[in-house]
Amino acid sequence: MGETLSLDRRGFFGTAAMTIVAAELGMLAPASAQSSSTLAAASATDGSQTFNLTPSAPKNTSFASMKQVNAGVLDIGYAEDGPPNGQPVILLHGWPFDIHAYVDVAPLLAKAGYRVIVPFQRGYGSTTFLSADTLRTAQQSVCSEDVVNLMDALKIKQAIIGGFDIGSRTAAGVGILWPDRVKALVLVSGYLIANVPANKNPAPPRLEYAFWYQWYFTTQRGVLGYTQYTNDFNKLVWSLQSPKWQFTDATFDRTAASFKNPDHVAMVIHNYRWRIGLALGDPKYDSLENKLYAAPPINQPTITIASDFDGANAAGASYRSKFTGKYSHQILNGIGHDVPQEAPQQYADAIVAVDSL
Repeated sequence: MGETLSLDRRGFFGTAAMTIVAAELGMLAPASAQSSSTLAAASATDGSQTFNLTPSAPKNTSFASMKQVNAGVLDIGYAEDGPPNGQPVILLHGWPFDIHAYVDVAPLLAKAGYRVIVPFQRGYGSTTFLSADTLRTAQQSVCSEDVVNLMDALKIKQAIIGGFDIGSRTAAGVGILWPDRVKALVLVSGYLIANVPANKNPAPPRLEYAFWYQWYFTTQRGVLGYTQYTNDFNKLVWSLQSPKWQFTDATFDRTAASFKNPDHVAMVIHNYRWRIGLALGDPKYDSLENKLYAAPPINQPTITIASDFDGANAAGASYRSKFTGKYSHQILNGIGHDVPQEAPQQYADAIVAVDSL
């Protein structure tokens, strides 16, 4: 066959993540303590920093407070910590994760004086739709609008927004579509805005293979399988995407409780079908989506973070031009995809650092 595929973490999921940025630009829509002296190198040419880390053992199992608020079409459940008059920070999870990805980040930022808001995204935890008639979509502009609606409900004029996985895309969408609402951004895996028309085009087989779960979700078998085996499926993804993170069953189970949301399966399936053009979005958002499809630059101060999951793309060169404001890039060797949960101190430090860029 000419080329042998490696199914180890760096060879398989590293390749997968390496293509995520290319995907969103149109080529494809693709328990020890953490060391405190982990700075390995700082590039003299591009200013990026590289850290050698060990995935962190969890210190917390719950948040300081849990709240609910009606915001737009949703009743949003969210964790809150820190002084109410502190600089607001909104932290966004992705799939298959939930707010507990930030359970150790939130108290670190609260101690530093920030007001920390960590919402369940639509389809997770206690976030539910206010009406049975609302179109169930998980397209990028809608998820970004959810964040703005939450800010309006909480009377937050402007926030620092951080994310990983789909949360990074959602945060970037807010920065592009509602730039005055974003003070700064921390984005794991860089620039993840999706270009759905371009994502309809096939990629080379090696890249397609890396997104096995995306193709699985395009089938009825995938819908039935994910519905029946939600926890088994997501636990497998955790272990594949973060093989050095020795998470416990209790850690996974805290997050898995959020998958019981009645719209969880529908939101996951719609997201992965929509991003490759196999599911329609809400036509009311066509103009916003078209703006995002053009892949406009992000102007706010931004720190991007790469991990082992990003493979050969960890250097960030492929998306550096998409950030035109003050910018810094970090590479976290030894950390998998769930960056805030595996490296909470590093993630919290990035939020503090971007605040002063």
